[in-house]
Amino acid sequence: MVLLLRILARFPLPVLRHLSWWLYFIAFRIVRWRVPLARRNLEAAFPEMPTAGRERILRDCYRNLASSLLEAIWGYGASAEALKRRVTIANPETIDRYRGQGRSVILLTGHVCNWEWLLLAAGAHLGIPIDVVYKPLRLAGVDAYVREARQRFGANPIPHRTFLFEVMRRGEEVRAYGVLADQTPLKKTPKHWTRFLNQDTAFFLGPEKIARFLDASVVYVEMRRTGPGRYSVHLEPIAEPPYDETAGVEIVERYARRLEATVLAAPADWLWIHNKWKYARPAGD
Repeated sequence: MVLLLRILARFPLPVLRHLSWWLYFIAFRIVRWRVPLARRNLEAAFPEMPTAGRERILRDCYRNLASSLLEAIWGYGASAEALKRRVTIANPETIDRYRGQGRSVILLTGHVCNWEWLLLAAGAHLGIPIDVVYKPLRLAGVDAYVREARQRFGANPIPHRTFLFEVMRRGEEVRAYGVLADQTPLKKTPKHWTRFLNQDTAFFLGPEKIARFLDASVVYVEMRRTGPGRYSVHLEPIAEPPYDETAGVEIVERYARRLEATVLAAPADWLWIHNKWKYARPAGD
């Protein structure tokens, strides 16, 4: 598998884009991988949208996901300059300002567009160490290859089980901490419930704990597709220290509202195959 990834990473991007069509066709048209789940999610999020509109989003979501996967493989072998040409950051001075103040920053984003390129390009553009929480892959060899590829421009993938320990260990350093914060928290873990995409939705309560411990700023990272294999990124501060006892809920709400606006602007760029609504909101929460 690692050999295949290394070979594909050397293919020209247009060739991989052609291959992505076949990947989309197999996953969506033949295997129907998670199609019922994605369709249910879209029906709940857009109940008043005509069926044809939801089906178009569903189809385009799978096309974009297939493209992003092959793009990610290409990105594992691409140079920093090549990635910077394809992923632009509109306002990198936001991070420069925090670094000049000697302050760390929490970067909150979601499964929008190509989050693998986002990590690589952020390392190439921003010039600040970026610790990012991730779940190790099941195949050890593939996990080692992907982790090494992600580290090339300053990112530091940290397994989710040791992430908080690493944050505390490096608390005196000025760093960025990246979190894909739209994943669903475990049922028994602390969470915040809010309305998101027309549904009661659980979000992690956790980024604010890191921000409070580090006295760090919190920034929402919005990624938008501007063309085939082209993206733009905008950084929007959503919380600044000092933090009081209500900071956790406020940060989560601001993140949820920004993410919702991003998804509504380009629904097919979000990961609808993710089981975001796997359990109901308990009564009284």
